[in-house]
Amino acid sequence: MMKVFATVARIMAGVLLAAIAGSATAQQAYPNKPIRFITANAPGGSTSRLAGLIGQNLTERWGQQVIVDNRPGGNGFIGGETLAKASPDGYSIMIVTSTHIITPLLLRAPYDTIKDFAPVVTVASARQLMVLHPSVPANSLQEFIALAKSMPGQLNYAATGTGGMQHLSGELFGMLTGVKIQLIPYKGGAPALTDLLGGRIQLTIQSPLGPIPYVKGGKLKAIAITGETRLSTLPQVPTFAEAGLPGFDVKNWYGILAPASTPKAIIDKLSAEVARIMVVPDIQEKLVGQGLDSFISTPEQFAALIKTDITKFAKIIKTANIRIE
Repeated sequence: MMKVFATVARIMAGVLLAAIAGSATAQQAYPNKPIRFITANAPGGSTSRLAGLIGQNLTERWGQQVIVDNRPGGNGFIGGETLAKASPDGYSIMIVTSTHIITPLLLRAPYDTIKDFAPVVTVASARQLMVLHPSVPANSLQEFIALAKSMPGQLNYAATGTGGMQHLSGELFGMLTGVKIQLIPYKGGAPALTDLLGGRIQLTIQSPLGPIPYVKGGKLKAIAITGETRLSTLPQVPTFAEAGLPGFDVKNWYGILAPASTPKAIIDKLSAEVARIMVVPDIQEKLVGQGLDSFISTPEQFAALIKTDITKFAKIIKTANIRIE
């Protein structure tokens, strides 16, 4: 009987070793077929363009086609649910922004932001630039804070939608400074910028790409920008830390996720390859052209960032009592 058990044990051990070896071989061969690169945005936007840029370079490096699959709508939940239900084999990945973790704090999502996804790598980030209409009698951050405190609720700021990055930035600014500025939500960045240029609103806090030409042309005033260093295209504009508000550190990041349970070997291979792509000078130049900074992290660092930002944004949403009806 003992010999039978020993024989069975040897067979089972052999099967297990064969399975492990087969799995390792499959992961080493990855990728050996096309990869679907999901985005929750419509074609033409910054997220979709970034996915196309990364996908094209992965295709060239790996010899397997990376196909951008746009799944817009449903507050981003359609794309997220598509990834959450995909096979965890590395052949379905998704590019997301900070919105991916913010929206589920405001609306019920059909997935768990932490449990249903595996962070792969962050690739870029968009800073937040505070821009004023020239009629606002303030030429520095501290002058603006003093002005806003002297006229609570009388200064309006533009934000794309309710509960988005621009809205949360404005609320965080108020929490840190004690000022009260009034939110004016817009359906898009273009009409918000138009009203700011026309003086119908007094300020906005948004990605610098749109306002930069108007700041350089003297039609808008930029008084501070997030990040650790000044923006090369606006070297005269101090960071919020330099201007006396170091706690204002919001940024909209772009990162890649895979379904939960995707093998770590595949996650690490994807992460390393994308990180190599993002430091190529030509890619760096294209990021700058889109108003983005290179922002690369490991899967572990990305996972930590997600948890930290969920805590930070949840606090802002609760304190400001932000709700989407």
